Amino acid sequence: MNCNCCSVHSSDQICMHKVPIFSSLSPEEMSHISSIIKHKNYQKGELLFSEGDSPRSLIIINEGSVKAFKVTPEGREQILHIFSEGDFFGEQNLFGSQKSPYTAEALAPTGICSFAKEDFYQILHAHPGIAIKIIETLGERIARMEDTMQSIGVRNLDSRISGLLLDFADKYGKVVPEGILIQLPVSREGMANYLGIARETISRKLGQLEAEGLIHSVNNKNILLKNREAMNTLAGKDC
Repeated sequence: MNCNCCSVHSSDQICMHKVPIFSSLSPEEMSHISSIIKHKNYQKGELLFSEGDSPRSLIIINEGSVKAFKVTPEGREQILHIFSEGDFFGEQNLFGSQKSPYTAEALAPTGICSFAKEDFYQILHAHPGIAIKIIETLGERIARMEDTMQSIGVRNLDSRISGLLLDFADKYGKVVPEGILIQLPVSREGMANYLGIARETISRKLGQLEAEGLIHSVNNKNILLKNREAMNTLAGKDC
């Protein structure tokens, strides 16, 4: 549902302040750009677009989260990305008129801000620094994907699960006296789909990590990371 009642200079600028690619803009520049932002809200499970579509907007998540996934020839869901507040996506059609390589689905009630292709081109011409930040962000995203794909064939399962929990801790974790409390962006099944393994396997491995004292499953939506140093070692990370 489009949010036509939103104030241009309130919710729009809140959205923009959450996005690193706009961090170099002055308040006046943000005010100007906010006039072309469009809003839309999605319910949990609602699709933003499907694989093969040609979205003509750059989408920024203002609140909530979105998973990007493909369906394998065997009919299994493979999660490629999880986007949360401040993340952007939909750049394929903006820069190369390509069809989307994945389906985007809201993981929770989600509000987005978006720029039409033509409007965003004008922004890039006026503020080339934004284009540089987008390139840097996309480069980091590609590097993470390459690491994920490489780990499927090289790293053992314990290492991959530990690495995923550490990534979630960095993005969704909150430091508490007992360690880092992670609010999981996906279910256990979603974690399994992210790693390309069975739901039963992820449950068994998480149980092993808990038995070893490295984590504690608070409930279905939260995991307490109790020993980050040990998890780093298990994941093969340097720090």
